[in-house]
Amino acid sequence: MQMESQNQPMGVGIVGAGTISDQYLENLTAFPDLAVRFIADLDTQRAASQARKWSVEASGTYAELLARDDIQIVVNLTIPAVHVEVALQAVAAGKHVWGEKPYALDRESGRQLASAAKAAGVRVAVAPDTILGAGVQSGLRQIESGAIGTPLTGLAIFQGPGPESWHHSPEFLFAHGAGPLFDLGPYYLTTLVRVFGPVAKVAALGSQARAQRVIGAGPKAGTSFPVQVPTHVSALLSFESGASAQCIFSFDSKLKRAGFVEISGTEGTAQLPDPNEFTGDTILHLADQEPSVVVAQGSRYGRGTGVAELAQAIREGRKERVPGELAFHVLDIMVSVAEAIESGAFVEVASTVEPIELLDPAWDPSAPSILA
Repeated sequence: MQMESQNQPMGVGIVGAGTISDQYLENLTAFPDLAVRFIADLDTQRAASQARKWSVEASGTYAELLARDDIQIVVNLTIPAVHVEVALQAVAAGKHVWGEKPYALDRESGRQLASAAKAAGVRVAVAPDTILGAGVQSGLRQIESGAIGTPLTGLAIFQGPGPESWHHSPEFLFAHGAGPLFDLGPYYLTTLVRVFGPVAKVAALGSQARAQRVIGAGPKAGTSFPVQVPTHVSALLSFESGASAQCIFSFDSKLKRAGFVEISGTEGTAQLPDPNEFTGDTILHLADQEPSVVVAQGSRYGRGTGVAELAQAIREGRKERVPGELAFHVLDIMVSVAEAIESGAFVEVASTVEPIELLDPAWDPSAPSILA
């Protein structure tokens, strides 16, 4: 593994210059503990355009990125189908990885990546880092403080008509490894696992409203494409702790209902903010009391926050707060849900994960913390 200077920003290279890269670059270029030094993409002109836009010094191919000794963390923003392939190349080059969700599309490739990272002595952390934002962190602090007593049940809902109406190239969101389960599920499942601990088994039902969808925006508007996955998923989660949760992930609803997460305990219910956002207040519903609003406290930066926290964890020699083990467990849950849809029976989740401590509300990724 390449060694990084302890008194310099940690070098970052981005692979994948698509739509989401703007959200990452807005923050990564503002965090003093990081230095974005290269943007790579199969379309090198698109990579060069993003590099100019965000004042990044260089761009080009992924091979060129991996050859640079001044890059310690690769931020993998490629499509889900190549997440593991791209991450394995970074690991082989001795670089740490921050990846977009999902961790992988199947358990076998996920285990392969985890094993390769361990052998190389590098870290693989995976989104969502929304769980580090002020919104969810504040809600979790309320739960851990005992505000609602012992957490017993959860309810998580994402419903909408699907992204094909606004996304210029939505085909991959309806392909294997996506759909509402793999695309939106990580935000909700990561939050539920952080509240209740690891999942022990799942049951699920799934359906598909139509076999073809039509692109509604951009240069391909009017083009139809096939749907390869269930577009409505209802899942029941049973946790090792004895708690349970119900989840609905749907691209088949004209009624939009996003960011719906409720945690009920022995003394009350906490309505958490949207787990796909970094901000938002928590509403507490306690017996014989009017609902009370808990204003979010903490970092309000967006995507890329997890990269800064990963860099700090590497420098400090501690565990990062969005580790690959958590992402793999969430992957295992989603694969188990897909299997339960096929079998019509409960499916046991073999993996597990240890709890990770919450952030200090004063933590600020825009403040230098690892520089001498």
